[in-house]
Amino acid sequence: MTIILTTKDYNELWRINKENTTFPSASESGDYLDEMPKRLGRGYCRDIEVYPELWLSIFDKEYHHDLLLKAPVSNHPLQFSALALGMYTETCGQLGGGNTVISGGGIQDKIDSFFHHHHRILGISIEMSPPLLKTFFPGKDGEMLPQLQFLAKESDWQTLIYPKTNPAIQSVVLQIINCPYQGIAKRMYLQGKIIEFMALQLTPFLEDDQVTQLPPRLKRETIAKIHHAKEILQARLENPPLLSELAQQVGVSESTLQRGFQMQFGTTVFGYLTNQRMEQAHQLLQSRHLTVAEVANIVGYAHLGHFAAAFKRKFGMTPRECFLGKKLVSGL
Repeated sequence: MTIILTTKDYNELWRINKENTTFPSASESGDYLDEMPKRLGRGYCRDIEVYPELWLSIFDKEYHHDLLLKAPVSNHPLQFSALALGMYTETCGQLGGGNTVISGGGIQDKIDSFFHHHHRILGISIEMSPPLLKTFFPGKDGEMLPQLQFLAKESDWQTLIYPKTNPAIQSVVLQIINCPYQGIAKRMYLQGKIIEFMALQLTPFLEDDQVTQLPPRLKRETIAKIHHAKEILQARLENPPLLSELAQQVGVSESTLQRGFQMQFGTTVFGYLTNQRMEQAHQLLQSRHLTVAEVANIVGYAHLGHFAAAFKRKFGMTPRECFLGKKLVSGL
């Protein structure tokens, strides 16, 4: 069975559980320890303010059932995350299994996260406002390094990337999780380790020979054209235009269109189209008014096997299982 929750409902479950539990909380100021709601699984999440407006989350979770967590479009802080154990998938990539994740500050498109049941997830996440980054990695003028400005989009769509992990990153993650100190010494230790962790994740973007490879920011009018292309795809899921036709229709080159989708939505044009098709298929199957074959045809799949494979990659179940109600659980 797959549980489907919005992030709002998910956070509400944690809030209610905190009010009704005797789980021991962390004793120090700015250090909060919460137990996972038993209806979801077992584990905890610990939030520590290690620097003004910089929060460290340490989590150790294991879900009773497969969980699909759906997040709406929202303003997102700058976030650096990595796992010491386990993995889970998101709409645009995978955390764990060799990857970390950096979520730039800005507007995050709606995103789904899928967690497999009985798979332990142990890791850390660091959140801050983008301007705070220049405190730790300032340029010569005291402002944010030019190489890192792509992480501060403000009112634009965020940058979402999944850098590869390495032994150095894994070592620092474990050191943060197993911090041996308390009080002021703990804060000082964690501050140093967090800067080290961020530096290791950002190294590929800070190296001089990599600077020229960073994608340039898109002009505002180009961003508008990329979003227009997205709207065209949403309106023509069953019979989408060719990449060349779509680029010509919105007035950009094919390479700019592909690069724009990667920068704005964290995926390729084809990847975005597939995701939207699966979202529509999910809704149609839930209604039970159409057969699996009819739904496949509506979202543009002539081959039922290809449709079933894409649907299972997205939701962790077959279209038939969805139609029969396996995942029709919006709450607990």
